[in-house]
Amino acid sequence: MNNYYPFVNTPLPYAYNALEPFIDEKTMHLHHDRHLQTYIDNLNKLIEENPFLQQFSLEELLSFWCRFPRRLWAPVRNNAGGVFNHRFFFDSMTEPETPSCAPHLFREICSQFGSLESFKAQFKGAALSVFGSGYAWLVLSRGRLLIATSANQNTPPSHALQPLLAIDVWEHAYYLKHYNMRSAYIDDWFHVVNWHKAETRLIQYRTSQIGRAGACVPETRTS
Repeated sequence: MNNYYPFVNTPLPYAYNALEPFIDEKTMHLHHDRHLQTYIDNLNKLIEENPFLQQFSLEELLSFWCRFPRRLWAPVRNNAGGVFNHRFFFDSMTEPETPSCAPHLFREICSQFGSLESFKAQFKGAALSVFGSGYAWLVLSRGRLLIATSANQNTPPSHALQPLLAIDVWEHAYYLKHYNMRSAYIDDWFHVVNWHKAETRLIQYRTSQIGRAGACVPETRTS
């Protein structure tokens, strides 16, 4: 993964049409090749103009933005967040009908949310609650699973909320196929969730106990 400047638009982990019929090929082209590319271009330009930022990884830019000059707070959060969130979202999906090999994650979901179906209902409710643009996340917080939402390109604060799964609910993620029907898009998204990837992240966080004390805390709502 390309985690340091200069950032490049790494390929999707599947073909553009691999998520059909649930997420259409044209949306994937536009979302990855144009929307994500714009965030990458803007982030590279920002770092080129502020060379001291070149020493930081993408995750460090998002964790420590409040230690930079105040004039950089918004552009760093917006553009680094746009790169991180889009990459994470694309990597949270896989081809339909991929076997859901995530027994450890499913056990924890059932233990903490009652059942997989109950989790899906609660996660969908959170994704629908995002006013305007943003994301819904499944995160790990102090050893427990939580559902969180974030506005615009804010990201879960890495010292307290480790992201496992994310859905992009900006309209450009679904408007070509679903128009303004976010609910239908969320239902379709559940058909392409990469549960195995989410479980891999969970195990990695649990074994490494990833966390950054003193990181900045963007606005992120949990339920």
